[in-house]
Amino acid sequence: MVWSYLLANLALAALAAAQYYEGYEGDEPMLRGQRPRTNPSAMLRFGCSQVVIERLDPLVDPGMAPSSHMHQVVGGDAFAASMPATDISKLGSCTTCHFKEDISNYWTANLYFRARNGSYKRVPQIANQFNDGDNAGITIYYTSPGPNLTTAFKPGFRMLTGDSTQRQSDNFGKKMQQCYRCFTAENWGGSMYSPCMDPQFDTDYFPKQPCVGGIRSNIIFPLCWDGKNLDTPNHKDHVAHPVGGPTSFAVVSGECPSSHPVKIPQVMLEVMWDTRGFNDPEDWPEDGSQPFYLSNGDHTGFGQHGDYVFGWEGASLQRAMDSACYLWNCSLLSPMPPKVKNLCQVPVTVKEELDAWLDELPGGGKGV
Repeated sequence: MVWSYLLANLALAALAAAQYYEGYEGDEPMLRGQRPRTNPSAMLRFGCSQVVIERLDPLVDPGMAPSSHMHQVVGGDAFAASMPATDISKLGSCTTCHFKEDISNYWTANLYFRARNGSYKRVPQIANQFNDGDNAGITIYYTSPGPNLTTAFKPGFRMLTGDSTQRQSDNFGKKMQQCYRCFTAENWGGSMYSPCMDPQFDTDYFPKQPCVGGIRSNIIFPLCWDGKNLDTPNHKDHVAHPVGGPTSFAVVSGECPSSHPVKIPQVMLEVMWDTRGFNDPEDWPEDGSQPFYLSNGDHTGFGQHGDYVFGWEGASLQRAMDSACYLWNCSLLSPMPPKVKNLCQVPVTVKEELDAWLDELPGGGKGV
């Protein structure tokens, strides 16, 4: 349906507070690559197909195979149990992302349905709106308010947002850093708000009711960097939110703290879960409570998290941020059709059943 957040400029804050907006018809031609744009802000929006699903986590559990819980992974074929702190773009030979220059890797926890008999089944991802032809995966966003206002990540950079052990709200209100949208109609229907801004259908916990059109998960990363460390032991301390706290997507505004003075592009991950096959109330718990679990064993949804290993070639991301590149319209980058990027795969190294009914979550559903 209508996505107000596809207007990548500071007016998003005002739009998000409105009941609705009528700009979709103006944005759709640009999503289809039919019309140029003159706004100086930049916002890349592009799909990355699935590259592998397995229990590996080179950020939190480097070298461990299997790692503690299942992940869905997109991006370059350099993904492995261990990934050296170097220029990843030089290690990969292909990518599942729309732009050939992006050899980065992005991953999130998987979603599972728990039936009344206690067995689990993985909920499939589906290609997001306007990502026709993608093999499921994740939609990636990079946002900058204008030329020379953000500094792109450096080779070796990586970060983690969210906490897989969290089981209660951060109480950020409309500044939620991760949220779920319950679509009340097919084809992304039922809400016209920016991500995490709908007061009725966006929550930082799992929707408590069946969602006719599926569930969308959004994960937003911090936008301030210390300017020195490409990573830290917890993969978080080298990045921070602005002084006033987290900012809503896609408003890359606010003053960075003196400890983290460098503003970086705002990264957001967006996942579509096809929960439509699990909407029968007879399959839900008898008390009517929601039946979904993240692969880390989280029944609340608060433990959603995202991992990022930077792998853009050369200065390609910086050029895109400084040149008002919008959605997937960017003459400075090399787009690939789905039939090409979908061919990029990483061999599965942890042999586990992905699609059968299971007695327990892979790895026991550990939240680490």
